[in-house]
Amino acid sequence: MLLAILIPGLSMIVNGHFLKGIICFILQFTLIGWIPAAIWGVASRNQDLAEKRHRETLAALSQVRR
Repeated sequence: MLLAILIPGLSMIVNGHFLKGIICFILQFTLIGWIPAAIWGVASRNQDLAEKRHRETLAALSQVRR
């Protein structure tokens, strides 16, 4: 989470969002753009975690049905 706040572009690239990461780096290089880039990085990280939980829940439900 700290990486998503301090270096949001790198955080997105590490999570597999290469194009988003590059765009976020460009946005981060401006002083005004750093704050929206940090917010975007945290939001992207939270969305990735939510998708992971959703996939795990679906996998658990599919095993229960068998």
